[in-house]
Amino acid sequence: MTAPTNQASSTHAAVSQRVPLWRDAVVVKWTTQVVTLVLVLAGLWFLASQAGDNLVARNINIGFDFLERPPDIQLSEGIDTHPATGGRALWVGMVNTLRMAAVGIIFATVLGVVVGLARLSNNWLVRRLGTIWVETLRNIPLLVQIIFYSSVLSTMPRVGLDTGPINGWLHISNKGLSMPRVFIADGFYQWAMVMAVGGIAAHFVRQRRVRLHDESGANTSPVIWALGTLIVFGLIGIFIHPLFGFIGPIMGAVAGLLDSLPLLLPQILLSATAVLLAGRWIRSFLAGRRSAVGHLALSDDDYFRIIFTAIAALMAVAVAIYWTGLSSWILNSGSDLFRVIEAKFNVDGAARPFDAMRPDIVKPGKFANYGTNGLTMTIGFAAVFFGVVFYTSAFIGEIVRGGILAVPKGQTEAASAVGLSRAQSLRHIILPQAIRIILPPMGNQYLNLTKNTSLAIAVGYSDIVQVGQTVYNQTGKTLPVVAVWMLFYLATSLTISVVVNYYNVRMKLVER
Repeated sequence: MTAPTNQASSTHAAVSQRVPLWRDAVVVKWTTQVVTLVLVLAGLWFLASQAGDNLVARNINIGFDFLERPPDIQLSEGIDTHPATGGRALWVGMVNTLRMAAVGIIFATVLGVVVGLARLSNNWLVRRLGTIWVETLRNIPLLVQIIFYSSVLSTMPRVGLDTGPINGWLHISNKGLSMPRVFIADGFYQWAMVMAVGGIAAHFVRQRRVRLHDESGANTSPVIWALGTLIVFGLIGIFIHPLFGFIGPIMGAVAGLLDSLPLLLPQILLSATAVLLAGRWIRSFLAGRRSAVGHLALSDDDYFRIIFTAIAALMAVAVAIYWTGLSSWILNSGSDLFRVIEAKFNVDGAARPFDAMRPDIVKPGKFANYGTNGLTMTIGFAAVFFGVVFYTSAFIGEIVRGGILAVPKGQTEAASAVGLSRAQSLRHIILPQAIRIILPPMGNQYLNLTKNTSLAIAVGYSDIVQVGQTVYNQTGKTLPVVAVWMLFYLATSLTISVVVNYYNVRMKLVER
């Protein structure tokens, strides 16, 4: 009777015996990760120090002091053609690149959808035209296309009153294209406040129409009602927008308040924000790991994530406390921003929210040129614009075609069976399902379009690459300028990815 008892006690002793540290899976895993992290950081530090020593030995200055010095350059176009500092010059190039990317994405998307639908058309001619568009443009290098468009525009006649298909409204010459320009006027910001109120009203109108649809089953057209509400507010706002002029003094008071705040307040707010965000993430993370009965089971990776989040929060607190320049920049920039908003609202009450101008031609000397009234596309801008839009639209067209074909054919047959036209089935059934397939590769094309704008250097358009090259030719700061390029394109690409991923998650099917 005693044998089983002794055997059980010996087994319990063997199980309860502590595992040596060098055989403990948790200890080995954490030690390996920490040692690997230390080695990687040490290697990066060594390489950076060696690179710094080599640059100093070669008398290569890698400082960023050129950002505050006059570059002595003149840019062909942009928000400032005579920048006072190198930083201002690079900012002009960034704005030009963002303009090209934003406009290019919009037009490439619209044109690509049209091309994709054309390739699926029942009309033989439309279908063949879509095929020729795709197979031609996507197989010719983008740089070749940009240079081709620039060459074609350069052969146009000189600027004159008759250099356009529509006299006085559209001019095409060897200086580019000029067309009428619609722009926001002084009263736009007051009108925008009316539209903000209209947006809130449209939201409630849409909710009510959706509720009526759920209750009665009738087609209540909530989107059309919401758009109609916005249009009504927009029309009324043209006449009543001066009522919101009282916002100007409020913005001025906020700017004055920011000027009087001590640096300690932003430091406290930034530190508290970092701690609160980290705490909120850890709490939600633990809640997701807790079972229905309240049991919490965490793996080693879970502990690592929690510790990493806490360390990141502490690092953010340290930066907020010891980097006083950040708090000073926040207060000064905030004050400047509210001063600008104050100036936008302190205008004449009769100012219109929008205005328009026809293109004009001036002749200060022997040669005529486009004036400042019209919307002018220089040869460089037009060549890059047509190049990236046409080239990207060919790929987007194939993405749209593939996404539509990926929807089961039975969906189209069911739509036809209930009497829906081809346009109605596309709008209500096919495209809502295809967009979930189309969106991820579409985001890649947006990234490619943004990065392809760097080819503008071939035709002299003042994008960030062309301006940066001019700056480092003047200052000799090649590495710092290249670093600015890399950070800019990295930030732009990550921003586009975040936006596309956000809508991709919103469009994802939610299963019960």
